[in-house]
Amino acid sequence: MEAIFNSFLLVFISEMGDKTQLLALVLAARFRKPLPIMMGILVATLLNHSLASYVGSYVTYYVPAGTLKWILSATFIGFGLWMLIPDKDEGFTEKHRWGAFLTTTVAFFFAEMGDKTQLATVALGAKFSAPLMVTIGTTLGMLGADGLAVIFGHRFTEKVPMKLVHKIASFLFIFFGIGILLGF
Repeated sequence: MEAIFNSFLLVFISEMGDKTQLLALVLAARFRKPLPIMMGILVATLLNHSLASYVGSYVTYYVPAGTLKWILSATFIGFGLWMLIPDKDEGFTEKHRWGAFLTTTVAFFFAEMGDKTQLATVALGAKFSAPLMVTIGTTLGMLGADGLAVIFGHRFTEKVPMKLVHKIASFLFIFFGIGILLGF
């Protein structure tokens, strides 16, 4: 349960204002079909984050524990600092001939490649060595954060100060990084 909860919390908070949340907002405005969009986010995230968490778990077999501790700590602290630089909408203006579900699935899968939430999923997979639990937690975090954008759209993003959300996410990542160094 710890892997699920921590993975959910980190991804949910860090996804606020992230480019994929902005993508969810754009797709919701364009298609106005929340269910196919949410299902596309689910499929893309399950594929992307299951691969990432298994890679993270796999690494633990080949990197010595002491070295892994420092790498993970530096990774989480680095993500904490990265969170202070908010993502911007990268202009998703492609023609959508595939419909809401397939467009969302493909767009989200590729938008997550190399994104901080995917890289954090690799680190979480290495930290917990429980790829299934990490995948469940990160997927629920993505669905929660991006679901807010799909369902509430601009009303949510206008009321929640994104700078505050990014600072909280930054604190959580740095807290995890320090926690790894201190052994908790």
